[in-house]
Amino acid sequence: MSHLIEDLQFTFGEGPCVDAYRLDAVVAEPDLADPVTRRWSAFTLPVLEAGVRAVFGFPLRAGAVRVGALNLYREMPGPLTGDQHADALVVAEVVARWVLEAQAGAPADRVAEWLEEGADFHFAVHNAAGIVSVQEGISVTEAFIRLRAHAFSADRLLADVARDVIARALRL
Repeated sequence: MSHLIEDLQFTFGEGPCVDAYRLDAVVAEPDLADPVTRRWSAFTLPVLEAGVRAVFGFPLRAGAVRVGALNLYREMPGPLTGDQHADALVVAEVVARWVLEAQAGAPADRVAEWLEEGADFHFAVHNAAGIVSVQEGISVTEAFIRLRAHAFSADRLLADVARDVIARALRL
């Protein structure tokens, strides 16, 4: 389930982690089916269909340095309790400090390798954006936007579209 939620946020460029990172603030939607504020037009329906009713994003930061966001979700609607919210803040702080401390004491290029182990950082999407950039003579940023637009219009995950571009089964 978490992989799907992360893929949807990456594909659509919206969701609790995207907002938590951009806004540098906790983002909570305790009931996706009946939100207080409608904000994720593309993300919400597929997440609801996957059985998720509540989502929460916490920025990962140490002081003024932001390194990402922590995503929490559950199948039942409702806000986090005070203790759950406090625990999530602690976990987010611990993870952010670990990333920064690991970077500070690691040999060159090791932190990226450690973080990559067991994670999916969408390398295929970045590779596909480079391919589209060269094919179309456009910037990598515009190629990424075109990949995302194609995925959205085809109702597919961005990672799946990227794999097709890399395999030369799709040309944008």
